Amino acid sequence: MKLPELNIGGLSARHPVIQGGMGIGISLSGLASAVANAGGIGIISGVQIGFRDPEFRKNPVAANLRAIGSELRRARELAPDGIIGMNFMSIDAHYDEYVTEAVKNGVDLIISGAGLPLSLPGLVEGSKTRIAPIVSSARACRLILTKWLKKFNRFPDAIVVEGPLAGGHLGFHLDDLLAGTNQTLEQALSDVVAYVRGFCEKHGVAIPVIAAGGIRSHDDVCRMFDLGASGVQVGTLFAATEECDASDRFKQTYIDARPEDVRIIKSPTGFAARAVNTDFVQRAYDRGGIPVEHCFRCMPEICNAAETPFCLSQALFDAATGEKDGLVFCGGRVGEITEISTVPEVMHKLCEA
Repeated sequence: MKLPELNIGGLSARHPVIQGGMGIGISLSGLASAVANAGGIGIISGVQIGFRDPEFRKNPVAANLRAIGSELRRARELAPDGIIGMNFMSIDAHYDEYVTEAVKNGVDLIISGAGLPLSLPGLVEGSKTRIAPIVSSARACRLILTKWLKKFNRFPDAIVVEGPLAGGHLGFHLDDLLAGTNQTLEQALSDVVAYVRGFCEKHGVAIPVIAAGGIRSHDDVCRMFDLGASGVQVGTLFAATEECDASDRFKQTYIDARPEDVRIIKSPTGFAARAVNTDFVQRAYDRGGIPVEHCFRCMPEICNAAETPFCLSQALFDAATGEKDGLVFCGGRVGEITEISTVPEVMHKLCEA
């Protein structure tokens, strides 16, 4: 199948591929710009993006705000003609500030999940920034579309449907994931596409639906298009590339992972998540937990430092830098990755028959 371009609110990508935002520090300006230069849409993860800043521990919010600007500027320098977006978790205590800073710095697209990003349209009002919520069901999609239209008279520029094989935080109940009773990506995508088609016909708009989670090949992409998708979002494959901003140790964890090494956990956020079952994960969940040495107060209403099995931010910092054993989020098919590739190779694998 010859794949069409992906149009999101007037932005046109040569290949209908969005690189998933991966935090902390996995998809920064290096990976995002490489994907944009290869004809896709590159996404910088905005989650604790300033973690390398010397002042981060003292004032993480200020460090994150600085890094949002610097990473976007660097991505623009590296991919002046490419499409660069950012991904933010809507449950972040400083979500509004971070999104506003990204908009101020001219980000093309904001993709947002980890909860329902109900305030997002108001944060981009008056700008050219496009917005796309992440959903895992037609019910969540319907709620967002209804709320955005009623409060902001705004439609999403795209909708990302994330299935149960995605990496990192997931929009499915932990028990369903462990029992395998959740919807598949194909089922969720079909439901969302059907709802969005009816919604678009009623309101005279066009909203592309993007499929995400467990997509690894051209055949996978074609299958999503047959179900009504206009594009795909891919994370894990791009994390295992030379251009990825993560440490070599992080990437080697992907190479070494077997299918049976993938584990569903309950994250300190309260969401289910998928990670490689490293020694860190076993210590955190099977051997009494890892005491929090410093709380960054990124989610004070959700995460209690005295009760959490580990500090999520620190665990992700350590994995990204490779300086210590940390938490390595992954997609459900990470066990199929056997070598480090390049962004152009991944794009060819996804887009060429």
